[in-house]
Amino acid sequence: MNDLPKTMRAVVLTGHGGLDKLEFHTDWPAPVCGEGEVLIRVGACGLNNTDVNTRTGWYSKSVSGATGEGDGEAEADDAAWGGAPIAFPRIQGADVVGVVAAVGAGVDKNLSGRRVMVDTWLRDWNDPGNLEKTGYLGSECDGGYAEWLSVDACNVHAVDSTLSDAELATFATAYVTAENMLNRAAVTTGDTVLIPGASGGVGSALIQLANRRGARAIAMCGADKADAVRAIGAAAVLPRAPGDLQAALSDAGYAAVTVVADVVGGKLFPQLLSVLSRGGRYTCAGAIAGPMVELDLRTCYLHDLTLSGATVTPPGAFADLVGYIERGEIKPLLAATYPLEKLRDAQRAFMEKGHVGNIVGCNANASFSAVHI
Repeated sequence: MNDLPKTMRAVVLTGHGGLDKLEFHTDWPAPVCGEGEVLIRVGACGLNNTDVNTRTGWYSKSVSGATGEGDGEAEADDAAWGGAPIAFPRIQGADVVGVVAAVGAGVDKNLSGRRVMVDTWLRDWNDPGNLEKTGYLGSECDGGYAEWLSVDACNVHAVDSTLSDAELATFATAYVTAENMLNRAAVTTGDTVLIPGASGGVGSALIQLANRRGARAIAMCGADKADAVRAIGAAAVLPRAPGDLQAALSDAGYAAVTVVADVVGGKLFPQLLSVLSRGGRYTCAGAIAGPMVELDLRTCYLHDLTLSGATVTPPGAFADLVGYIERGEIKPLLAATYPLEKLRDAQRAFMEKGHVGNIVGCNANASFSAVHI
């Protein structure tokens, strides 16, 4: 491993705050491959809302607005996803695709030279199902907005696909999040799933993954994105923020839905619960429009509803995702590209939500993707 570089290009987060907290470096120290780890030459890495929310301090309980509105919480102790401070400087980026360049002691040497995807959830692999012992790549340890990444070999999955690195980088966080939501809501054949924010990374993933299970996906998005969302496989498309959701649903030919899979929250929340059939399930993995919602408990208990949160995915979910990709059961949705040194611009475009699916950036050695959730 003596021929491996000592420095690398990387985007480094220096603290909570605005886009100026993301600094591009050309001589950042490259990671070293330790025991039980692999060293990956990064080919692509996806950006997601966890990166944005951590940068802005949005996870802090002191923030009540929409995603991206936490820039003033730079000193918050609970400003990371797990409620505990993270160490700065930090290289973010969880959705890593690349080639294994070196393996540490105790790692199967056959991984060398393989193209791999990286499970975004860090675990105690002696107790992998313990939710209290989990971390997130790019949060609790350095991630993939760089040319090199060292990570536990247990997080690495070889992938056999004709898709490009950039296309593969659109899957990890968005699709595993969506799959976890559908699992939490026990979605199966015959369910009708309402999906607010359907044009984003998780929303578009929910459409494909719900269809894969034999369920019907009812999408909600802006009118300018409706045709693209229909093309993904939505059975019907409703307005992004209808004044009367029940009426909009009825106009589309549906009296109610059995499941709501939500990453939006905000003012729409009461209407989302109101269109669930008796015994319906609501599952949430985000609050892009704001975390503070109005809940009438009578709606919940009189209609026998089940509400669930979905963040940490169970062991095995990522391997399932790789299988779906290799069998061609899901497809990437790629919208635009940016170079690594323009990651600020990529995040700005991502936060403006003017596209459908995923933004991907490239440079001479690697590509970096931004995924909506």
